[in-house]
Amino acid sequence: MTVLHDSPHAPVVDDEAEILNLYRAHLSKGRATLAELFGSHMEVASEGAWLTTSDGERFLNAGGYGVFIMGARHPIVMEEVERQLRTHPTATRILLEPTVARAAESLVSVLPTGLDRVHFALSGAEAVETGLKLARAGGFKRTVSMRGGYHGKTLGALSATAKEVYQAPFRPLIPDFQHLPFGDADALEAELKAHPGEVCVILEPVQGEGGVIIPPKGYLKRVEELVREYEGFLILDEVQSGFGRLGEWWGADLEGVVPDVLLAGKALGGGVMPVSAAIATRKAFRPFDKDPYVHTATFSGQPVLMAAVMGAVRAVKEERLVTRSMDLGARLLPRIAEVAHRNIPELVVDVRGQGLLIGVELVEAGLAGELLIELFNHGVVANHSMNGSSVVRFTPPAVLSDTDLDYLVNSFDLATRDLIKGAATMPEGGN
Repeated sequence: MTVLHDSPHAPVVDDEAEILNLYRAHLSKGRATLAELFGSHMEVASEGAWLTTSDGERFLNAGGYGVFIMGARHPIVMEEVERQLRTHPTATRILLEPTVARAAESLVSVLPTGLDRVHFALSGAEAVETGLKLARAGGFKRTVSMRGGYHGKTLGALSATAKEVYQAPFRPLIPDFQHLPFGDADALEAELKAHPGEVCVILEPVQGEGGVIIPPKGYLKRVEELVREYEGFLILDEVQSGFGRLGEWWGADLEGVVPDVLLAGKALGGGVMPVSAAIATRKAFRPFDKDPYVHTATFSGQPVLMAAVMGAVRAVKEERLVTRSMDLGARLLPRIAEVAHRNIPELVVDVRGQGLLIGVELVEAGLAGELLIELFNHGVVANHSMNGSSVVRFTPPAVLSDTDLDYLVNSFDLATRDLIKGAATMPEGGN
């Protein structure tokens, strides 16, 4: 057994070998193999921007796939959740329940005007399914998504996720899905013009899993204009980009866009609970208004989850984390870029970002994997990009201190130095 600290309240956890064997026996052999690449460390505690492993090591969390915009265990979120746990965590869903109503009101208060109908779910993919079903129920039978986009892996969401390796094992998928180049408004106009009144368009303001792909300025607004001109339906997937990640409450706010449905998730649960939502205009939501049982889920809007939403909105508002995300990103991005271009000029293709969503693109996917390991060796957790495998992605929280920021840049500096050493000793043609 391994004890995290000497405190009498410290968690006692099983050793790494036992947990690794349990992963292999009951979860995923592939996931166990991946864990071994990172030394089979077990994360057992977290607070703010930092997580702690069973052997007492601390790591700066610049990963988490965008969940931790307010860090881990934010006190405002924890206060709301703990209060709800002590009173009424799970509801029958038959009677009125005030927490879900208040959470919807709270969420709508920070959304673009006109988005005021909310369906809560657990995962981002569930929110995507909700948006797609609203489009179908509204008569929009064709769907356009963007190459490189990522919307989840349930069957409808997977049909919109244009990645062959994820789609191939599950064909046939849902028909009438078309994938177009991200950032190409002319290609979108041609598709909309060919099928007026029939097309649902789903896209991300910035493609996170695509490798932090930022579209041309004005593209998002042009998409909205084209969808309106050809009487289509617009879904903006902000599961990763929303809730302050881009330095605005929503990517929609960057260009003043109001979609028919906006999808939220990841950070929506305050880094404490799994929560997502599809927020729609009254017109788009009409099919669900007519029949409250046409689209339901047992754990949709459960009180303890809704307490987390209210805490998350409060935390972002009271600590001005949207502005802080913008300011921190403006400071972090040029420093990351300077280090990358100084230390690994022949290995880096690009460094790009918006707010606290930052991507470092390398010349090949294998190097991105090596950089993730080197970062971990220097005390930083980051992520790969599932649709852009050569991109290392940083999604740090907006609660970083100046010391934390310096630590992240210094660790990146050391990691890239070690990466170039490893690349120099790699056999010619090797990976």
